[in-house]
Formats: sequence, structure tokens, C-alpha cells
Amino acid sequence: MNWRYAYTALLLCTLAFAATMVARLVISPVVPLIAADFGVSYGTIGLALSGMWAAYALAQFPSGVLGDKFGERRIILTAVGSTAVTALLLAFAPSVEVFILGTVLLGTGAGLHYSVATTFLAKQFDDIGRAIGFHVAGGPIAGLLAPPIAAYVGAQYGWRSALLLGVVAAVPVFVLFAAKVEPTEPARPDQPIRERFELGALVELLSRQSIAYTTVLAMFGAFAWQATASFLPAYLAEAGGLSTGNAAILFSLYFVIHGATQPLTGGLSDRIGRDPAAMVTMTSGIVGYGLLVGGALADVGILTYAVATLFVGLAMSWGAPVQSRFMDLLSAEERGAGFGLVRTAYMVLGATGSVVVGTLSTLVSWPAAFGLLAGIMAIGLCTLLGNRLLGLDL
Repeated sequence: MNWRYAYTALLLCTLAFAATMVARLVISPVVPLIAADFGVSYGTIGLALSGMWAAYALAQFPSGVLGDKFGERRIILTAVGSTAVTALLLAFAPSVEVFILGTVLLGTGAGLHYSVATTFLAKQFDDIGRAIGFHVAGGPIAGLLAPPIAAYVGAQYGWRSALLLGVVAAVPVFVLFAAKVEPTEPARPDQPIRERFELGALVELLSRQSIAYTTVLAMFGAFAWQATASFLPAYLAEAGGLSTGNAAILFSLYFVIHGATQPLTGGLSDRIGRDPAAMVTMTSGIVGYGLLVGGALADVGILTYAVATLFVGLAMSWGAPVQSRFMDLLSAEERGAGFGLVRTAYMVLGATGSVVVGTLSTLVSWPAAFGLLAGIMAIGLCTLLGNRLLGLDL
């Protein structure tokens, strides 16, 4: 293996992931502006965001199949290119109906990237936990830069200008990836795509006990991640009483910690095991979301919310150990479509986090909505402990 090319591929896959993430994350800081402009509730915007994440999830399995058929490079370029186009559509959406459609299309295109890129990188590296952790950090990199810039641009020029940042991020990455990443040979170029969608084979894979167990763990994490990415700035502003600027700064802090800890938890899972590393993240989530809820109820200052954000950022690095667990369980031949299939399964369920938390915040309160996330993390931790204490070996 040419290590120089492997690390080039890793860097560019990470940048591509970051580009697809920017287009989605610039929406959250301007949610109040979008809702006010269209005259709709947070629940409606939450529905749009859940549609985006659900489409993103549903694209995972087909992306793996397409990667096996046409090669990973083509699919990643398609993901980045479609992200630019749909971000442009969103910025010029004339109505909330078109906006919702645009978010779904954005999620579909962006969803083509991750499973294919992960499978591609698994071919380049032996220590897949650290490589996956670095790749996943592309999302937090986007989160570090996109929210405060989007908040500023939105305040100065309107939410439509903020959403154009997705185009600005995607176009140069598309050009760079096309220039520097070599064409990849498809794994199954001659197999008809319809054969990969046979129901029996899909059910067999998902029904394996260890796969099903890991899918449940990932579902808990995805539910909390989707809700946090969609509504953490709104929570800090409305429940915490912070200014829009301070809320955006803490949202960036969340992504800084999220990004910095992804390679660490991935590397930790390579050394001490996937489940112990995942336990660290779930425990951190209980503490972090608990502090967010307690802070809102006790009317504390920004320091408490900053500490809570640190814990939540660590909690959302669950992806590195849990996704590495999937790769351990799948054979080399199964990783392309198989990893995409399990990603679709847990992310479809996890995508409900946006609409559930958005609706709960409207019908009950913001603390109740984020208290649910603390409960989800507690269930995840209990699931991990149960597997270990009962010796289930899942």
C-alpha cells in the first residue's frame, strides 16, 4: 500500500464528507429565520429536517450497491456534486413545500457519500477504528466552521444567503477530489443491481444477533445526534436564554469536541474494545444532556452550558466505536452493501429525532425534549452493560 496515497485519499474523503455536511448544518442556525419567513412552526421545520435525515439514511444502502457496481470514486463525486445543486435549490425555495422537497433531495444526494467512502477507506487501512474516526471528523469540521458563519450571514443578509454556503463548500471539494483521487475498480461490476435488493438476503443480514444488537445501539446514538444537530442552537437560545451569537459559538464548540474525540474514541476502541469505548460516550451523553436540562431549569450562566456542550460533543463520538463494530462483524465482501444496509436501518429510525424533539419542544417544553435525549443515552448505556454483565457476547 502506498501510504502517501492512502492518507491523501483519507484527507479528501474527509473533506468530501465535510462538504456534504456543511450544506445540511447551515440550516440549523437559521431555523428561527426560516420558520418566521415561511410563517410555520418549529415542528414543521423539524419535519423538513427529519425528511432530510431520513432521505440521507435511505440512501446509505443503495449507495453501497452503486459503489460496488460503478466504483467508489464515481459515487462520492456524485454525492458532492448533487449536494451543491440541491443547496442552491434550497437557497431559492419560494415556499415551505419546495423547501421541504429541497431538504429531502439534499439528504438523498449527501447520503451517497459516507458508506461508500468508509468501505473505500477500509481497503486502505488496517486500523479501521482510527481511520473511521478521522473520516467521521469531517462532520465536526463542518460543524466548527458552518454554524457561526451561517448565523452571521443569516443575521446580515438573510437565511437564503446562509444556505448558499453549502454551494461554496461543495464545488471546490468536487474539483479537488476529481483531480487527486484515482479511479476505483468496482467490486461487482457485472452483477445486476436488482440481485442486491433480494429481500431474503437483506433480512438474513439484519437478523443476525450481533448485527441487530449493534443496529439498536447505533439507532440510539443517531436519534440523539440528529436532534442535537437540528436543535442545539435553538435550545441554547430559547431554553438557555443565550444570544444567537453565543448559541452559535457553543454549537461550534460542540463540533470541535465532537471532531477532536472521534479519532480518539476510534483509536480507543482499537485498543480496549468497541463496547467499552461506546460506554464512555453514552455515559458522557447522560451527563451532558442532564446538564443542559438542569441548566435551563435553574437559569444558570453560559459556563454551565459550555461544560454541558463538552460532554455532549464527546457523547456524539459514539460513531467511531459503533461503526467500527459493524465493520468487524461484516466480511470484506459484505462491507460495501452490508454497511450501507445497516446504516439505512439505524439512520431511518434515528432520523425521527428531529421531528420528535422539535414537536416535543413545541407541545411540552425544551427541557422535556432534551431530557428525552438524556434518557436515550441511559438506555444505550444499559444495553451495553447488559450485554457485558449477562455474558451475551453479542
